Amino acid sequence: MKTIRWGIIGCGSMGREHIENLFALGGAEVTALADPHTESLQAALALGRFNPTTFSSHEALINSGLCDAVAIASPNFTHAAILRDALKSKLHILVEKPLVTRLEDGLALLALARGRQALTWVAQEYRYMPPVAEMIRLTHAKAVGRVIQVAIREHREPFYPKVGDWNRFSANTGGTLVEKCCHYFNLMDHILQERPTRVYASGHQDVNHLDERYDGKVPDILDNAFVIVDYPSGARAHLDLCMFAENSLDNEHITIVGDEGKLESLLPSGVLRFGRREDWGRREVWGQPSGTGKGVAVRQVRDTNIKYLGQHFGASYIEHQRFAAALRSGGPAEIGLEEGLRSVATGLAAHQSIATGQAVSMSTFLPKGL
Repeated sequence: MKTIRWGIIGCGSMGREHIENLFALGGAEVTALADPHTESLQAALALGRFNPTTFSSHEALINSGLCDAVAIASPNFTHAAILRDALKSKLHILVEKPLVTRLEDGLALLALARGRQALTWVAQEYRYMPPVAEMIRLTHAKAVGRVIQVAIREHREPFYPKVGDWNRFSANTGGTLVEKCCHYFNLMDHILQERPTRVYASGHQDVNHLDERYDGKVPDILDNAFVIVDYPSGARAHLDLCMFAENSLDNEHITIVGDEGKLESLLPSGVLRFGRREDWGRREVWGQPSGTGKGVAVRQVRDTNIKYLGQHFGASYIEHQRFAAALRSGGPAEIGLEEGLRSVATGLAAHQSIATGQAVSMSTFLPKGL
């Protein structure tokens, strides 16, 4: 397939991000757009450089015969219905996170997709951000030994406005720890190469959107949380989320600590720090004291082959590269439906832990084997 014909379902900010990446990537043509919201369609068309056919419904685009692949970038609560239709087609699918907002929808989609030949790929762009990708490569090469802790901090601004402010309510988003954080839970699994067993969480809505009203209803999305995730090996991961901390310099900070060293990735600065413990096997010689920076290598990680940085430091560009390569070679999706659903389930378990004040076993959420 020399040129991949793409259809974009959902032309909000993320849909337009996909279009810009495909323009930059080459070997792709955006032939169709679908969105019931006219203003979003017009904003996508205003990007110029293409002349797609537009539709007001996803069904019409899927059945148009104009596309080889579709990117689903519509609101979270619409993913399940759109995927049900797309999975019945022969189209290759790239669906934005979160895969679904309800676990039962995700399990039904897994059953529907069983035996399907075309690609079905869940977009989880964080693992493709250059400094993060490099720290994952080093971790999987045992640069820090046996991984014991993974810590992810995101201190950022509140949720952006969306069409109709649909993202102000957990019924539409799946909850903040699904909407905003499922890619972090996926990243934890990917770094540790394990599946989570237990989730503990504490969180609340303390600052954001409390003065907003929609048909008399106050938004119910939490704006800060701590989440701890346990893994079978004894490793654990931690998420620190605050969405009223926009005065942060590096708003995303990922730390991986093993028994032989430590890695840190910071964004947007693109800094990667790496240090190994000296004489780590001898208790009487513990290496350099902490806080001195001695023995720590610091560098910026950039990928000069990325032609469009966009909203995610070039990660979406790389993900589209990988998707196109898999499509052309007949290879598998790097992030399949099962992996996408597991990240949603971890977020849902975290919300249940907050609601009950109890740790939640993942075995109560997902069938055995998932």
